[in-house]
Amino acid sequence: MPDDMNITLLHPTPRKFFILLFIIALFNHANAKPQQPTPKVLVSTAEQTALIEEIPVSGTVISLRVAELALEVSGIISSVAVDIGDNIQPGDELLHLDNELHKLALATSRAASKQAREQLEDAKRRLNNFQALTKQHTISENELQSLAAQVRIDSAALEGFLAEQKRQQALLRRYTLVAPFAGVISHKYVEKGEWVQPGKAVFRLVDTNNLRLDFQVPQSVFSKLDQLADVTVTLDSLPQQNYRGQIDTVVPVSNPDSRTFMTRVTLNNTQVSMTPGMSASAVLRLQLGTQGVVVPRDALLRYPDGRVTVWVLKQQGNEITVEEQQVKTGLSFDSKITITSGLQGGEQVVVQGNEALRDGQTVSVQPSK
Repeated sequence: MPDDMNITLLHPTPRKFFILLFIIALFNHANAKPQQPTPKVLVSTAEQTALIEEIPVSGTVISLRVAELALEVSGIISSVAVDIGDNIQPGDELLHLDNELHKLALATSRAASKQAREQLEDAKRRLNNFQALTKQHTISENELQSLAAQVRIDSAALEGFLAEQKRQQALLRRYTLVAPFAGVISHKYVEKGEWVQPGKAVFRLVDTNNLRLDFQVPQSVFSKLDQLADVTVTLDSLPQQNYRGQIDTVVPVSNPDSRTFMTRVTLNNTQVSMTPGMSASAVLRLQLGTQGVVVPRDALLRYPDGRVTVWVLKQQGNEITVEEQQVKTGLSFDSKITITSGLQGGEQVVVQGNEALRDGQTVSVQPSK
């Protein structure tokens, strides 16, 4: 290197000095790392609470009263008063059989009863007359006893004819089928002009006012279930609505095929629009009688290797940082997860903004909404 160049570098002129400083500043600016903004996070507290086990089940809306209506006598159907889908009230007439011949039989029975009553009255009159003659000693005791016996015979005969008359009246009423309770006709099996036999179903009547829900519950929870368990019901026809219910009956018989037992639930809201046969789902919330640490589901991060972690806040002076903590989970309920290990309770965990945090990173906590 020439001597004059060395002298120039060792003793730069002021102009060259400022040019050198400018070049250094440009180099530092080009290589400076941009300052990262402090991420904002939303947090929640890992809290100790009573643990609840949620059991999802499915079932069906059922009616407490479903009857296959039948007649007690045989005959030709003369008229049908209702059709499928009709709403009826107790005592409404549903069907009539041809009862002309039976009306004649009833009239005959009434006539026989009337004749027997007249004979009895005549026997009583003659007995009274003979009793008056007996005091005058103009008639024997045997004749008096004979007339008394005739009165008793005629009285028994009248009772028999009256009983037959009542029987005919009762049979005549059976030629008309009436509704035993309020409901809807869901099936009609006969038409006018058909011959029906006693016991053959002619209608199916379904009570639509007294409805329950039957759910098949896994037998593994039988010992934990009681009638105080909280029940949330969703009807498949109204999937956006949840209804509170209560357990009405637990049938302590397990189905060996499905390994379930039947639990009947009543809705607290009696105005819910539902009909028998609708499908429904429910969640049974069982109190386990133990305490545990729970966090919101949004606090959990799940990794492909199976790890589950949460970000925990650490206070360092006036600075708030985060630390990733591996945890193990248990039951879930009410949008929360039970933490079986990794947290003691009371920790502040990140529930929003936890997707791209780093260990030791400073964060800014947003106020809860």
